[in-house]
Amino acid sequence: MLRTINVVRKLIVAGPIIIAIVSGVLTATILSAQGVARRPMTVDDAMNMVRIEDVQMSPDGKSVFFSQSELDWDENKRKKTFYVIGAHGGQAIPFIGEAGGSGFRFSPDGKYLSFLRPVDGNEQVWLLAISGGEAMKLTSHENGIVSYEWSADASKIFFTADEAMSDEEQQEHDKGADAYYLREGPNGREKGSWRNLWVFGLSSMTEARLTDEELIVGDFDVSPDGERVVFTAVRQQLANYFYLSELYLLDTLTQRVVRLTNNAAPEQNALWAPDGRTIVYHAPSDQGYDLTHGFLWILNPDTGERRKLQGQNQGQISSLTWMPDGKSLLFNETRRTNSNLYRVDIATGRITDVTNVTGTLRARAFSKDRSRMVYSFSDFDTPSDLYVSSVDELDPVRLTNANPWIEQEIVLAEARIVRWKSKDGMEIEGVLHLPVGSQEGARVPLILHIHGGPPGHFSNRFRPNFHIFAGLGYASLGPNIRGSDSYGDDLLTALMGDVGGGEYDDLMTGVDYLIDEHDIDPERLALRGWSWGGILGSWVITQTDRFKAASLGAMVGSWTAETGPGLSFDLRLHYIGGAHWTNPEEWRRVSSLWYVNNVTTATLLLHGDRDLVSTPNQSMMFFTALKDIGKAPVRYVRFPREPHGFREPRHQRTRDIEEIKWMQKYVMGIDWKPWERRSEGKNGS
Repeated sequence: MLRTINVVRKLIVAGPIIIAIVSGVLTATILSAQGVARRPMTVDDAMNMVRIEDVQMSPDGKSVFFSQSELDWDENKRKKTFYVIGAHGGQAIPFIGEAGGSGFRFSPDGKYLSFLRPVDGNEQVWLLAISGGEAMKLTSHENGIVSYEWSADASKIFFTADEAMSDEEQQEHDKGADAYYLREGPNGREKGSWRNLWVFGLSSMTEARLTDEELIVGDFDVSPDGERVVFTAVRQQLANYFYLSELYLLDTLTQRVVRLTNNAAPEQNALWAPDGRTIVYHAPSDQGYDLTHGFLWILNPDTGERRKLQGQNQGQISSLTWMPDGKSLLFNETRRTNSNLYRVDIATGRITDVTNVTGTLRARAFSKDRSRMVYSFSDFDTPSDLYVSSVDELDPVRLTNANPWIEQEIVLAEARIVRWKSKDGMEIEGVLHLPVGSQEGARVPLILHIHGGPPGHFSNRFRPNFHIFAGLGYASLGPNIRGSDSYGDDLLTALMGDVGGGEYDDLMTGVDYLIDEHDIDPERLALRGWSWGGILGSWVITQTDRFKAASLGAMVGSWTAETGPGLSFDLRLHYIGGAHWTNPEEWRRVSSLWYVNNVTTATLLLHGDRDLVSTPNQSMMFFTALKDIGKAPVRYVRFPREPHGFREPRHQRTRDIEEIKWMQKYVMGIDWKPWERRSEGKNGS
């Protein structure tokens, strides 16, 4: 019988990370007895949280490698330190050193840790013995390495690399001859280059080219005997058209490349079966890019025969891996608000639960025999940490407690799952966080959070911003409206042909439900969202005047104007239907910019200057209209150098502080003074 995560934690000292010995309830009792006052969470607390990344398990399952990412405020970046810890817990040993790296892998024999590290600006593969010593540079590839994989016998390293310019081309390029032709050759919206496969022999210490194709190779996997490679590839750097990716097969002896698929379906996660006879991959269909969570497919590359495993398509999957006998596969899948590990039987397609926790469990790595795993776990009240367990029965050993001060010092929101009926009767689920200590019957303000995607979701995991707003007295609702993933295909596809319609109803019926059932103040409503959340948020404030404030990040107001500059391919395929040159009225009808004269909500716009997903001129158009109309307060903050997801800590803090200031001013009527950020220390209060 599966066991859930033990509430009472074992005492484990993991390097600089001290593991709490008691449960949250017991800790609260001790702190109360000691007179320790808890405090609300701040933006700086969220930024100061330690993150656990780069997780790998040794093939024998006896040790775990991981990195610990911490904020370096003065350097305006996050800094990683690296550790190895025994799978039984104990002392975490510093590893790798300050030079760091990325793309970490244990060698198949478990003797080495490999990783990428730049040399003269080009990433190369390095090797470090687990027993210790200095890291050794293996490769010296001219243009650097993008990704790599070991052969099963640990004798070779296969890698992908972008094609380098000739010396003459490079000289001319450096002198300013850097014009390029969009959607010609490997170029897409930006300059691209062909990417091919190579192999490096550890005994000879030499590399050899395996493919010389006009392709951009993506993910790949090497067969157990090392004689074949399955890989995905596209013929142009088309971020807008990634569904044109196809599967290919390389014979490493003859260097012959065979195309395995020829459709408009985005194949991914291709992995060889342990016997090297079949391949598993994930795709929505074998014909085109259907709007579905997708399925696992078993393909015989020699005969072309393929078979769909029907059971898996409730949510997004990750951590796909074969069991050693080749009879089943393990994978993580998010279902509703929880993530767990599942097993699918290859012969029958039958799905069984491997874990069944309430929260977010993500397998990060497995032992070679798949008997052990290292996984992360988080829920509404618990930041993510690492655990080791057997796969057959969940018997966790906690390895890290990266942020013990959260439990010890912070007053967290009261979180729960809520459900309501939308206007058409469809059940919608959301996550609700309420401020602690609010008196029954006393109405509290609400922040409506809208997720990105559209196929995204709010899950049962620790979200610092929900706790920050709770500390300021706000309730937060994160609704999983139509278009969201992790609820099966019915909810996912319910947005098709209904942009701005049913999803708007889902949001507003959720707000009304909370007003009726959870003491929400109807006069103090606000909304926030990023990407699709910002897009839908901009639509909401053109359709209703009920919200006092809105924060719209990376929004789009005109779908026609975004075609080409941004990522809008799925609108044509799935959501609006047709293209703006064949269906212009519908594209205009569902674009918020055309209704901007209706806006009375105080609107904050946030956008990165280098956003190629939702381009910054979209916010500029919306801002200019609101400013010129003059009916509603508006502010637009642009962030130099930032892409769709912000990278620089000082920009992240400015974004979050400006958002809170905006809510406080227009929802609470407060001229709020932000927390003072200290260069060092745990919090910014």
